Amino acid sequence: MIMLKSVRLINPATRTDEICDILIAEQKVIKIGEALSLDARLIARAKGEVLRVLDCSGLCAAPGLVDGHVHFRDPGQTHKEEIATGAGAAAAGGFTSVVCMANTIPTIDNEETIVSVIRKGRMTPIHVYCCAAVTKGLQGKELVDMKLMKECGAVGFTDDGRPLLGEELVKEAMSRARRLKLPLSFHEEDPRFVKDPGVNSGPAAERLGLTGADRRAEIEMVERDCRLAGETGATVVIQHISAAESVEIVRKAKRAGVRVFAEATPHHFSLTEEAVSLYGSNAKMNPPLRTESDRGAIIEGLKDGTIEMIATDHAPHAKNEKDRPFREAPSGIIGLETAFSLGLMNLVEPGHLTLLQLISRMSTEPAKLYGLDAGVIREDAPADLILFDTERRWAYLAPKSKSTNSPWLGKSLKGKILLTLCGGRVAHEDTQTLAPRWLPAGTRMKPDELLTND
Repeated sequence: MIMLKSVRLINPATRTDEICDILIAEQKVIKIGEALSLDARLIARAKGEVLRVLDCSGLCAAPGLVDGHVHFRDPGQTHKEEIATGAGAAAAGGFTSVVCMANTIPTIDNEETIVSVIRKGRMTPIHVYCCAAVTKGLQGKELVDMKLMKECGAVGFTDDGRPLLGEELVKEAMSRARRLKLPLSFHEEDPRFVKDPGVNSGPAAERLGLTGADRRAEIEMVERDCRLAGETGATVVIQHISAAESVEIVRKAKRAGVRVFAEATPHHFSLTEEAVSLYGSNAKMNPPLRTESDRGAIIEGLKDGTIEMIATDHAPHAKNEKDRPFREAPSGIIGLETAFSLGLMNLVEPGHLTLLQLISRMSTEPAKLYGLDAGVIREDAPADLILFDTERRWAYLAPKSKSTNSPWLGKSLKGKILLTLCGGRVAHEDTQTLAPRWLPAGTRMKPDELLTND
C-alpha cells in the first residue's frame, strides 16, 4: 500500500491538473482526494499491506506512459535487446505498457511465436503487448491468419520495417482488420524513392556522398493508405510520420471522417537532418530526420491533434553494428528512456503543448487506440502511474537497454522519472532521490480511516 501525498496529478482522461493525495492498494488506485485522513508521518498496516507514505510536494503524477511502437528484438536478435532488458528501459522511462512490433526472427506471424513473446512479457514488471505481422514473413505477398493472431493476443497488425506495396493486398488487409476491430499500422516508405535509407535526400546526404531517401517515399504511401482507409472503413496508423506533406494529408483525411491516426517520434520532433553530421549513424533511422520545416509541421500536428500519439520506435542495435560506415550501419535508435524528457524540453517548455497534452499523447491516446486498460488514473483502476520532477536535470549515461545507439547518450536532459508503478508494484525507482521523501513508520491505522477525507 502506497500513499502519494500532496502530488500534482496530471490526468488527461479527466482533464485534471491539481494537487491531491493518491492511495494505492491491492494493485489499484483506491482513493484520490485532498488531504486524505492519514497523518503523513505514519505508516499503517491495512488489509495485510504495509503502508508507505511518500512526500510528493513539488512532484507530478500521471498515468503510466504507453508506447505503441517498440522493437525488443526477441526472438532472433537478443544481442541487441531482450524482452526483459527492453521492459527495464521502458520502466525507467516511465512506460508501463508497450506494444512490440512483429519484425522479429522468426516473424510474429504464427501462434507459437506470438504466444512466446506474450509469455515472456508477462515475466517483466510492465505490460508487454504485441502486434502480429500483416503478411507472412513480412514478404508482402500472403496475409497472415489475422483472426487467429487476434485470438492469440495480438492488439494490432503491422509489417513495420517494410512497406506494403500491393494495393489490393492492402485493401484486403484493411477489410479483415476492420471486421476484427483492430488497427493496422503502416511503415510508409516506397522503395522507388529510397536510394540510401536512413538519411534525408538533401544537403546532409550530399555531404556523405549519398542520394538519401526522398520525401516522396512517405508522401505517396500516406496518401494511398488514407484513401484506402476511407474506402474500407479500417482504422489505420501512420507510423513515425516525418514529412510536412504527410501531416497535411492526415489532417485532411481526418476532416473527411477517415479513421486514420498518426504517431510522431521524439527524434522527429527534436532533430533535423543536420544531426547526421553530429551523430553519424546514431542519427540514422527510417524514415529519416528531415528539415526544420518538417519538424515544425510535426509539432503543429501534435498541437492540433492531427498526430495523436508519441511513440519511440525504440530500435536497439549493437555498438559494433552502428560503428560500421554510415551506408552499412543499420537504421534506428533507442528511445524509451529519453522520450519523456525530450517531450518536456522540446514541446512543453517552448509552449507547443501543455503538460496535460504531452501526457495525453504519450499515454491516454495510444491506450485508447489499442484498447488497453491504461492511460488514466481513476479510483478502482489499475495503479499504473509515474512520478516525475519536471525541473530535475539528469545525465543519460548508462542505458537500461542492452544497446546504446542514441544521439542523447552522454547528454544532460531535463525532466526525471522518479517512480514507475505498474499494477501498484514498483517497476522503477530513483532510490537516491526518493529515499529522503519516504516518511518513517509509525502508528497502525484501520483501513476505513484511510478512505475518508478530513
